[in-house]
Amino acid sequence: MDKLQKYFDRLWANYISMTPQALAIKELFENNGETIVNDHIALRTFNHPKVNIIKLATYFTKYGYVKKGEYKFEEKKLFAIHLEHQNPLMPKVFISELLLEEFSTEFQKTCSEIIDGIDEALIESEDFLMSGRTWDISYSNYEKLLKESEYGAWMSAIGYRPNHFTISVNHLKNLSDLTELNKFLKENGFSLNESGGEIKGSKEVCLEQSSTLADKIQVKFSDKTTEIPSCYFEFAKRYEDETGKLYQGFVAKSADKIFESTN
Repeated sequence: MDKLQKYFDRLWANYISMTPQALAIKELFENNGETIVNDHIALRTFNHPKVNIIKLATYFTKYGYVKKGEYKFEEKKLFAIHLEHQNPLMPKVFISELLLEEFSTEFQKTCSEIIDGIDEALIESEDFLMSGRTWDISYSNYEKLLKESEYGAWMSAIGYRPNHFTISVNHLKNLSDLTELNKFLKENGFSLNESGGEIKGSKEVCLEQSSTLADKIQVKFSDKTTEIPSCYFEFAKRYEDETGKLYQGFVAKSADKIFESTN
């Protein structure tokens, strides 16, 4: 368990290097008397055998994680799964992949060139999930990808690292209501993703979620350096399902809007 926790600690360190707002919010909440528990992390990839969901899941299944749910996002052309650990205090892992065959030939070619350029030895290492972008790409190619998929463009520019961490609202004392939590964030200068409303989901579907808008960072492309969205911070409140236990899955309709935090 110590090795697994250390792995998540390293993923967190990598994530906040791109997402300073997450550390600022964590410290803000802790100064408000809260104890932070991570509900889940999210990872993005392509449905290519070299780097697909199955491959990314192996970094966690070796620590005892098992697949629990599957999700399809028709509009965004994504497939996703989530993994859970037998220890309920360990975060869930949400992994999504872009369905390349549903895009143009040019889009597929650019993504294939990216994937072909990733070192096999790196993929076999746990460091892969915090390796970022190990390939070169032009801003013009980034823009071409962006026309077809914001997700694909994000992957091409940011690479492999956690896309977001998530505060478990159920473990908060003073901010256990998501409406109040969102208000607190805005009062402290943080911008929220309003796509589909500030709160996605409801008690009826056993899950409420909200998220910040992604931090903007300077990214060096082969032909220019410019500012683009990086990663964001999420907040999830879970409710009891029909069995009387806290629902541990995800709601595709809500997750679809959460993806737009990097738009």
